[in-house]
Amino acid sequence: MAVTGLRIGVVGGSIAGCAAAIAGARAGADVTVHERSGAALQDRGFGIVIPPSLHRELVTGGYLGPDMPTTPVATRIWLTRVSGGRSSRELARQEAPVTSCNWGLLWRALRANVGESVYRRGLPVDSVGRTPSGRALIRTEDGEQEYDIVVGADGHRSVTRGLIAPNVRPVPAGYLVWRGTIPLSALRDHPKPLELLRSSWITLGFPGGHGVFYLIPGTVPGSRLLAYAIYGFPPKPTESQVPVSTAYVRYIAEEHFPAEWADIVARGEHAAQALHPVADFVVPRAAEPPFLLAGDAASVTRPHTASGAVKALGDALCLERALRGSSSAAEALVRYADERSAEGARLVELGRRLGRELVECTPDWPAMGPADVDAWSRGTLNGARSYLYGSMHRR
Repeated sequence: MAVTGLRIGVVGGSIAGCAAAIAGARAGADVTVHERSGAALQDRGFGIVIPPSLHRELVTGGYLGPDMPTTPVATRIWLTRVSGGRSSRELARQEAPVTSCNWGLLWRALRANVGESVYRRGLPVDSVGRTPSGRALIRTEDGEQEYDIVVGADGHRSVTRGLIAPNVRPVPAGYLVWRGTIPLSALRDHPKPLELLRSSWITLGFPGGHGVFYLIPGTVPGSRLLAYAIYGFPPKPTESQVPVSTAYVRYIAEEHFPAEWADIVARGEHAAQALHPVADFVVPRAAEPPFLLAGDAASVTRPHTASGAVKALGDALCLERALRGSSSAAEALVRYADERSAEGARLVELGRRLGRELVECTPDWPAMGPADVDAWSRGTLNGARSYLYGSMHRR
């Protein structure tokens, strides 16, 4: 019999927090979201991809509306620059369907479906704790509130994780990721890349890193943006006078990309740019009653897995199932921890393996063909699941 009448407090009102709030409300709980930012979040973030099956489940389950803009594509194309030249060469194609989204539009869609839950904005959570009776406590500058469950969905600096897993720290990968979005006008003079991007997402391999490119919806209805994530090491002081900044991605493009792709990234007008060190961590248990961790508060995987939002949304679906299938809050959190702790650990391990093969020890991309990419993919995954690596097909 499902537990009823619960009060759930959610720390953090981003994607993980909104999804958790929907999960709690759908399971019959009274939910309050505590978001530290006083401003709306819809314009933050860049492109993300999720599995089409997950997107369908979220729409069917009422987490997302069917009208949320997406740009689904079915094929992954592997490219590189030819040895000794500036032209591009296609290495392989994989059937690897993804549903591409704009982070801000995804957040906005989730926020709209939080429904009757209370969304308190502009009041940071100072701390969480336990009452003498064992209930959860959230403290903000305007007082304390008690809950049966507190969901820590407050990112990699989570105050909730600080309570139940205080010794967990991010582990640096030693390399960086440059993210950006570029208006499609930058591709006006590059019809071949644009043609590829309309039906595919691109992985461009180069020595010491790779780039991922795909189209996402823009915030203006009907518009599209080119989103990218480019991974590589920062320069050594003796190697380049270019500082490590968001602008350094232009240097990488000029040095390593085929001419048409270099021109898009190096000279295209960016709508947004960001630079992040790559790091990861995972907690031993994703819940310790009356607390649970969701999204980046529970684990951060290297972004090669494209699982940040995916895991947060999966966390919410698991929470709803656990609440519906349990007779107490504690039982629901144990069920949640059993499932999501293992998934977080799996994704972190997979991200480290992909990072070794895609950045730290890159293969000789120009020497590879379809059979080589297929063998490389299978060897890198080593039996692990990843929606980003599908079946090969020949042209």
